[in-house]
Amino acid sequence: MAVDRPAKVAIVGGGCAGVTAAFELTRPELAGKFDVTIYQMGWRLGGKGASGRGPSGRIEEHGLHIWLGYYENAFRLLRECYAELAVDPGDFDVADWRTSFAPLNDIGLSAVSGDDSWHNWSACFPPQPGLPGDPITSADLLSLPHYVRRSIDLLSALIRSVDSRTRNDADDRTPVDEAAFDVRALSTQADPRRMVDTIQTLIGGAFKISATVLIEALAVLQQGLAILPPSLTNPLTDLAEWIAQHLRRWLESNLFAEPYYQHLWEMMDLVIAGLVGVIRSGVLTDPRGFDAIDDHEWRDWLRSHGASERAVQSAFVRGLYDLVFAYEGGERHRPRIGAGPALRAMLRMFFTYRGAVMWRMRAGMGDVIFAPYYEVLRRRGVTFEFFHRLTNVRLSGEADTGPGEPAYVSALEFDVQAETVSGAPFSPLVSVVGRPCWPSQPDFSQLDQGERLAAEGWDFESHWDRRRVGARTLKVSEDFDFVVLGVGLGAIPHVAADILERDARWRRMVREVKTVNTQAFQIWLDRDLEALGWREPNLIGAAFSGPVDTWCDMTHTVPEEGWVNRPASILYFCAVLPDGPGGPAEEDGDYPARRQAEVRDNAIAHLTRSVGYLWPKAFDAGGGFRWEMLMDASSPGHELSGGPGGPARIDTQYWRANVNPSDRYVLAVPGSQKYRISPLDMAFDNLTIAGDWTACGLNEGCVEAAVISGRLAAHALAGAPLLKDIVGYDHP
Repeated sequence: MAVDRPAKVAIVGGGCAGVTAAFELTRPELAGKFDVTIYQMGWRLGGKGASGRGPSGRIEEHGLHIWLGYYENAFRLLRECYAELAVDPGDFDVADWRTSFAPLNDIGLSAVSGDDSWHNWSACFPPQPGLPGDPITSADLLSLPHYVRRSIDLLSALIRSVDSRTRNDADDRTPVDEAAFDVRALSTQADPRRMVDTIQTLIGGAFKISATVLIEALAVLQQGLAILPPSLTNPLTDLAEWIAQHLRRWLESNLFAEPYYQHLWEMMDLVIAGLVGVIRSGVLTDPRGFDAIDDHEWRDWLRSHGASERAVQSAFVRGLYDLVFAYEGGERHRPRIGAGPALRAMLRMFFTYRGAVMWRMRAGMGDVIFAPYYEVLRRRGVTFEFFHRLTNVRLSGEADTGPGEPAYVSALEFDVQAETVSGAPFSPLVSVVGRPCWPSQPDFSQLDQGERLAAEGWDFESHWDRRRVGARTLKVSEDFDFVVLGVGLGAIPHVAADILERDARWRRMVREVKTVNTQAFQIWLDRDLEALGWREPNLIGAAFSGPVDTWCDMTHTVPEEGWVNRPASILYFCAVLPDGPGGPAEEDGDYPARRQAEVRDNAIAHLTRSVGYLWPKAFDAGGGFRWEMLMDASSPGHELSGGPGGPARIDTQYWRANVNPSDRYVLAVPGSQKYRISPLDMAFDNLTIAGDWTACGLNEGCVEAAVISGRLAAHALAGAPLLKDIVGYDHP
């Protein structure tokens, strides 16, 4: 649709994808080509990543938000945002993006011990060169061959680690023909036939298997992958399976029953199963890459390539399912994730991170991410229309288009939830400890009849609170030229009935790409974790006992909150939340409150039944949880005396059920990748989509996928950024 003025772009949804699209479309180099307006339900940006400030300025998140060290696009754009603010900071006194992030290199897992107890295991991932968002100098950083090389390097390192702990001083290698293992000669003479002969000699030989033999065999495998053409991959499959067979035998004869060795065994078993699977399945040569194995459930795929049941049920595997909420329907007995997305996520997480494997924000995600973006976009001229709840994306009729022409969005229909007293734009931010932040409740004093709205408990972010003060219809050409639909996938059936009625692909996507509810709670304590009996590093933990399986120590955020007497520790918890029987009716206004009460009960159950395995001193001599440790942010001076006691003291803390359709987390269930629609798909003439539910190359429920999708949406409208500059997007 050609226009002779700045094209008006209506972005619906202010989450990561929508904000990214706005940031790209308003870059100075585009010279004002686009006039952008963001329409947002309620008063704050952030989507599933929103956060707010509650009593005493405490940070209240939608869940546990951790950025991974491979979020190249997300970090790159955020760094640009901070750099732009630094030129003229005003109220945003941000010297450098690193002041808002803290590196996290320790990951903890919990595993069941033989006596039905739990033990904790942690690993430190060493810092890697560079920082996420730095220019990428290695062209193959995200390539399958790179992942395979790193996997082989990891396996070799683990073998050396086991060997150094278990072998005698004497070398137990049986003499062999050294020429068969002369890897240096192979690397200088890339001779495929000689490589095939070497492999056949190796797997046909009668060697006593030792660490040295296994490491040399892995080196041969690595060289073979580098020089053998696709027509000669069968020997590589044979070699990989030979290594797997002998590695497992060697492990059984060398590893003991202690938890440390059990976890090494499980890790190595998973790595070798993944290597065998990638080579045997033809993933390296299939143009679809990881998507070639998307129809397989990850655990089943690992089993089919030799992984033991102990390994596939290990804390390593459970931890990944927990971190990506990979439980269909929120039911823990229904773990489901496609083998392709699971492998891609694991390999990128552990083999492509820069700086730290994970990065924690020093304040809320709303404060660190969305407040700076809001300020930069506002300065660039983006208009923000808060309190706009989308109700319908109306498509053109047949009479409005010529033969063979695609339909287009003719109107956007909104409920207007509130209006300001003066008609001026709503000012959403508050200051906490000098940092601009989003509050957990809007400033009702700015709203027309705000006192009444507050007294009546209007919930502007609830799908089930349909109250409004008016309606608004935007018309194509008058109010917008292009639309970026950036709501969550779960909201599509509620806002895009016209599209679903006309387009079978959209109906399949909504049906096949699953979403799930999540739950989260936070507690503020008057003593630190060491006083509670914790002896591990400061880390993020997963694979723990239900109903809440993932937790993180967020004590580093204490200085960002406005307490009089500061807490000694802050802990965040999160997990899936089962859907329950049936689905909530549109008119069931009590549904959110019931689910909130369920999360409250889950928090109490978790603290009273489970956390003793982590923090044994959190319990008194009678075995009861020390509820008096919880600090009440609303009490004068935050004294611990007075107020509710016992389990009722949980009411002084924070919890939430993320059950709004747009808040539901997007899963990557087996076979679903092919049903995702790309932001580059312009089946409707003036509509593109943005969100982690789209076909964006990463296709995971995470910030990085949302940012890639937002960049793709901008490219669909502006031709910028260039596809080659979107890190990790494997475009045709």
